Amino acid sequence: GLVHLFLQHTSASLVIQENADPTAKADLETFLERLAPENETWHTHTIEGPDDTTSHLKSALTQAFLVLPVRNGRLALGTWQGLYLWEHRKAPHRRKILVTVMAGQ
Repeated sequence: GLVHLFLQHTSASLVIQENADPTAKADLETFLERLAPENETWHTHTIEGPDDTTSHLKSALTQAFLVLPVRNGRLALGTWQGLYLWEHRKAPHRRKILVTVMAGQ
């Protein structure tokens, strides 16, 4: 079967990434920080704080949904794959994910 996950927000992401070595996640965070640094003079969307524009940019560079295979009632991820809700805001926020499960044959 399949499971479809949809994140109902524009300042966080759903990603599949290495889950064995925490430095892989840290490197990804550093990479996005360099692509979308805070406090740029051209940022105009700062209603919710200095991370407002950058959180939306990071979300645009990643994804808000995933479609994953399910085998024998479990996600069929690779050995080193982990599923993450990646918060792009500095402060934690409550997030909603819609989950749709489609049965296999």
